[in-house]
Amino acid sequence: MWGYFGYEILFSIPLIGLILLIVFSVGGTKNRNLRNFARSYFCFLIVAIIVIAIILAVTSTSTFFTDILRA
Repeated sequence: MWGYFGYEILFSIPLIGLILLIVFSVGGTKNRNLRNFARSYFCFLIVAIIVIAIILAVTSTSTFFTDILRA
């Protein structure tokens, strides 16, 4: 368990973590459990980025239309 906690911290490092995450998820390790963990973390990262982009788009659009209606 502590090993995966360490991998999670390693994957959280901005650029190096992303590179290692991609390497581990495409087969850079022979450990199947680590490869699946990296793949699940990568999928979570993609979903989080999409959700944040949607929230930012909705927020900026709503403030834009609010400013237009006040004018």
